Amino acid sequence: MSAFAAAVDALFADPNIGRAAVYIADGGAPVPVRVVPRRADAITDFGDARLWSEATRIDLRVGEVPNPRPGDRIEISGDAFLIQGEPVRDRERLVWTLDLRPA
Repeated sequence: MSAFAAAVDALFADPNIGRAAVYIADGGAPVPVRVVPRRADAITDFGDARLWSEATRIDLRVGEVPNPRPGDRIEISGDAFLIQGEPVRDRERLVWTLDLRPA
């Protein structure tokens, strides 16, 4: 395991940063995972206007969920979300960033 992978694992395990969640693939069984919540809102430039939208983004380790897909479900603290859009991996290919919407 690389030093970077060990650092990522430590961040996800930290109770002040990572949170327990459940990942459920479409038609699959529930899998307990750790997630790191990201910035909650997004500001998008559209011409001369700036649009604010409420967004839910999380980071999820590739080692726990190798292939998340749009429509799969994530449950965090009793709240259910669906993955929307294509998940994006980081440069080291250790962490997925997922955009979620309420289920």
